[in-house]
Amino acid sequence: MVRNIKAGLALVAVSCAVALSACNPAANTQSGPATNGGTGGGGGFSKTLSGTLKTSGFNPSDEVGKARGDYATKQVAPVTVSMDTTNFDPQKFAAQAASGNVPDLIQVDRSTVDTLADKGLIIPLDQCFSTWGVSPSEYYYPAAIKDVTYNGHVYGVPQFFQASIIIGNKSVMGPAGVTMADLDTSKPDQLIQVAKKMTKQSGGKPTQLGFSPDLPGSSALWLAVFGGKPNDSNGKPTLDDPKNVEALTWMKSIMDAQGGYAKVKSFMDTFDTFGDKNEYVQNQAGAMTWAQWYINVLSSTKDNVKLQATTIKDTSGSVIGFAGGTAFAIPKASKNPSAACAWAVKVTSLDAWMAAGSARAATVAQKHSIMTGLFTGSPVADKAIRDKFVKPSGNADFDQLIATSYDALQHTVSFGGSPVGQQISDALTNAVTVTLTGEKTPQEALKEAQDTAMRAYSQSNLGKNG
Repeated sequence: MVRNIKAGLALVAVSCAVALSACNPAANTQSGPATNGGTGGGGGFSKTLSGTLKTSGFNPSDEVGKARGDYATKQVAPVTVSMDTTNFDPQKFAAQAASGNVPDLIQVDRSTVDTLADKGLIIPLDQCFSTWGVSPSEYYYPAAIKDVTYNGHVYGVPQFFQASIIIGNKSVMGPAGVTMADLDTSKPDQLIQVAKKMTKQSGGKPTQLGFSPDLPGSSALWLAVFGGKPNDSNGKPTLDDPKNVEALTWMKSIMDAQGGYAKVKSFMDTFDTFGDKNEYVQNQAGAMTWAQWYINVLSSTKDNVKLQATTIKDTSGSVIGFAGGTAFAIPKASKNPSAACAWAVKVTSLDAWMAAGSARAATVAQKHSIMTGLFTGSPVADKAIRDKFVKPSGNADFDQLIATSYDALQHTVSFGGSPVGQQISDALTNAVTVTLTGEKTPQEALKEAQDTAMRAYSQSNLGKNG
């Protein structure tokens, strides 16, 4: 089953980027932004635009992407924009960088930005933002900017921040005597008992799931719930932190309480997650962890579900608005960095998002669906879209889900980036998986994960210098 979908990047080809540094010595240096027009090197960005802009990774396949892309393209005229709409491929990018023939602008997962910055493959954007009068810390969520900040400089233009919440199924909760107040993540031991209470089994296999914390997909979120973190503020791995061990111990306990990870996963694999007979329609789950985008999916079955949501809290009771997302970055060898800067700033601007909001609202009206908001990565844009386009739908349950998602945005958090962010994520996923399947203890799994991540970190420029 697809969970917590991101925009297409797993940096399995970090070794390619490392190899690239060896064949391209310039890749190991950290330079300032490239100059205007179509030339590289030192200097600043310019508002005087010309030539061709080649983008990679941005796909205007729906009305939101098309509206934003069309707006940004008009704003950079007379520049001709050429788009490679396929997902960012690190192996392909490494080959392009080695040949000096890279796109001018790339869209990547935010977890990858620090890796590319550490390798000297992308340029800092501080001057890009200042050229267009944008204050990153004021216009974008600080948590999103923290994700793309490396060594004191911002290397990415963020987009989207779809925080996770818990969506409960009142048709399952009610008969089990469970309320949303019981689904309080600040009381993790209580949550195990609530999950067990809503779980049903037949022949030793789940037929109704009590609570899905989305594992291993949302593992990092649960580290945050317990006060843990996968890396420190400098990007150094901290996977074997005692708080992470506590979190992983809880993850295994809540899976075991519902029949064990293997049986739970097998049952969840049968869910019609994106269809008319999804797990809420079929009453196959009491409550699940979902990013905001899943409300849109559920809206297609709004007449057949009874839902309620709550935010996720850490064990001290503080709300956590936690999310991944994508960002635009400018390769060091970009031939038109000024146009790339302008397009990236414009496509994430308030005007672009309002155009997207208008397009989505029109689609929603045509389909007689529900406008749930867009969750852009900018609190300025999110408020404007909510004020203009998100109105009472006539469905109290969905209005409450939407309001809960907006509540989470008031408490956004980030672990910050790391030059080995994808390796840390992969190591954590593996540690969670082998723990849930009983192959290793939480301590053993996280120690092994830490060792793996540290080996990668020691090879990074930040690790070597720090």
